[in-house]
Amino acid sequence: MVAPSGEQYEISGSGYRAVVTECGATLRVLEHDGRALLHGFDEDGMSTGGQGQLLVPWPNRIRDGRYTVGDQELQLPLSEPTRQNASHGLVRWVAWSVEEHTGGSVALRYRLMAQSGYPWTLDLHVVYDVSADGLTVTQTATNLAAEPAPYAHGAHPYLSVGPGPCDGWELTLPAATRTISDPERKLPVGPEPVEGTGFDFRVPRPIRETEIDHAFTDLARDGSGRVTVELRDPATGHAVALWADAAHPWLMVYTADDLPGAHRRAVAVEPMTAQADAFRTGEDLLVLDPGQDFSASWGIRDLT
Repeated sequence: MVAPSGEQYEISGSGYRAVVTECGATLRVLEHDGRALLHGFDEDGMSTGGQGQLLVPWPNRIRDGRYTVGDQELQLPLSEPTRQNASHGLVRWVAWSVEEHTGGSVALRYRLMAQSGYPWTLDLHVVYDVSADGLTVTQTATNLAAEPAPYAHGAHPYLSVGPGPCDGWELTLPAATRTISDPERKLPVGPEPVEGTGFDFRVPRPIRETEIDHAFTDLARDGSGRVTVELRDPATGHAVALWADAAHPWLMVYTADDLPGAHRRAVAVEPMTAQADAFRTGEDLLVLDPGQDFSASWGIRDLT
C-alpha cells in the first residue's frame, strides 16, 4: 500500500527533523528537539487547507480561472469550484521525483508540462535542507517553453507553538499594508495601511480574537533582505520564526478560522512572490523568458 501522500523523505540535523512527501513535494512534518514547529498531517492522511504544500505556478486564487496573455484568452480548471476560482497552482497533487536525498537534505524535481490553461513547460526544483539555522527551502523554476511564461510561487506552512488556540499567542508581523479581500471569493479588493487597525502586528502582541486571512506587503527587512515573522506562546516560551528572502514581497497570514481540524490551532504564514489574482492584474507577476531560471528561498527556525 502507498500512503496518500506517497513516499516519505525524512531529513534531520542539529536537532531538526523534517518529512517531505512525494505528493506535491509537501512539507508534512517539521520538529526541533521533538517539538512540532508546524501543524502538519499524519502519514496515513492528506494535506488539507494547503498544509505544507508548494503553490506553483501561482499562489492563492485566480478569479474564474481566466486570464489573458498577449492575444491568448486562457481558462484554468476551477480547483476551488465553490468560489469559482483556480486555486494554488498545478503541482500540489502530482508526484515529484527525488533528485538527491542525504541525511540532512532532499531535492525533488517535477516537469510541469504545457496544458490547457497554462501552455508553457516548466522544470521545477525544490531543496529542503536542515542545519543549525533551521530549515531552508529553495524553490526554482526554469522556463523550457519557446515563449515567455507568467510565473509566481508560494508555500503554505502552518506554524505552531503548541496545541492552541492561537488567541493567546503573540504575533510579530513586520508589514505596513494588508490587502482587503472579498469575503465570499477571497479575492483582492484593495490595499489598506495596517496602522490604526486590528491588523497591525509590527510590534509583538497577542492575536486574541482577530481573524486573519489576508495578504500583507510593504515588509520591513534586515540587511540581507529577509523579512521575519515570529509566533510565540508567552505561557510556555515556545516560539518559531519564518523568514523569506527579497524575492517574496508578500506574506499571506491565515488563522485557520474556517479550516476543520485546525480551527485557530495554527497560523499559516505563506511566503509569496505575488498575491492573489496576479495572472489577471500583473501585480508583481514574473515573466520568465525562454530558458530563464528563477530561484527564491524561505525558511523556518525554532526560537525557543
